[in-house]
Amino acid sequence: MLFQIYGDKAMMQLLGWVLVFVGLIVMNEIGRRTKAGGIAVFIVLPLVLTVYFLLANAGVFGPYNQTVLYMNGWFHYAKLYAADIGCVGFIMLKYKWGIGKYDWFKVWPWLIVSINILIAVAFDFESAFKGFAAGGAAGGWWFSSENVWLYGGWWNVVNAIAGIINIFCMTGWWGIYSSKGQKDMLWPDMTIWFIVAYDIWNFEYTYCNLPTHTWYCGVALLLAPTFANALWNKGGWIQNRANTLAIWCMFAQVFPLFQITEPFSVLPSIYGGALENGITAFDMTMIQSADELAAAGITANPTAQGVVAIAAIVANVLCISVIIKRAIEQKKNPYKNEIFVGTKDFEQAMARAE
Repeated sequence: MLFQIYGDKAMMQLLGWVLVFVGLIVMNEIGRRTKAGGIAVFIVLPLVLTVYFLLANAGVFGPYNQTVLYMNGWFHYAKLYAADIGCVGFIMLKYKWGIGKYDWFKVWPWLIVSINILIAVAFDFESAFKGFAAGGAAGGWWFSSENVWLYGGWWNVVNAIAGIINIFCMTGWWGIYSSKGQKDMLWPDMTIWFIVAYDIWNFEYTYCNLPTHTWYCGVALLLAPTFANALWNKGGWIQNRANTLAIWCMFAQVFPLFQITEPFSVLPSIYGGALENGITAFDMTMIQSADELAAAGITANPTAQGVVAIAAIVANVLCISVIIKRAIEQKKNPYKNEIFVGTKDFEQAMARAE
């Protein structure tokens, strides 16, 4: 199994997942449907939270503030604000506000997604190198700056390569449209081929590098925008993805204990023996050495990490192969032009464009 959700805690763990999944969909709908909702969720709320973060770091809320204790690393802040900046850019594009009305700004979605992918790729390579340093070619444990025990190895390298390929699986960079009624920013050339390749790659990234959070940020968070794109928001996947990512980052920054303590903590299979020994994600933040980890009954089980990494590289190679084939057949540059014209996904998305 990918996750340790069996046993008497399973119902609460599943409930936690449902709460996150539904909450993300609802908040995304609030943020995407109206100008007022978008401004409130992606401009006003982040500004309010910025004040909260500054006051928390100044000690206004006491020495045991959750954000300061568990989510105060630069990576979490960078991820939150990068995601939110992406959302604001997408709002500008769909409403044609400011620079959003110019054609050259249509490359913004590709740029912001590429930057986020490259950040993840760098983290994968870092985890691989530190895993090799700790345990040789088979990989090994290392304690990240975010106070999480990671097991780095060849799977990180494979997934990093998949991530690099994934950047080139984004086609039709300038094919950005507003939907009828301006509810959504559409990228019709971003079809199911890319979405599946991205979801598998990003799941593996979270599974390897954010293992104590991945039940939520690697499953619920990835499925929420994919679900919306499949059922009622065709062509709006990238907007859904950015919106839900920013919303999740804001929630996790303020309430970090939700996902690492009982009753909602869920650990992946890499932490062999955790369930049997009653170890939660929070407990592992207290363990300071690999010897202590072993003494707690935790053994490495990286099988799932390797299997998903292979799935990620296969999915992305298949996706880029389809893109190259279509580009050759149509004699088009796949980045300057839309190459999925005529496919069901593309035509359904274009039918929504104003």
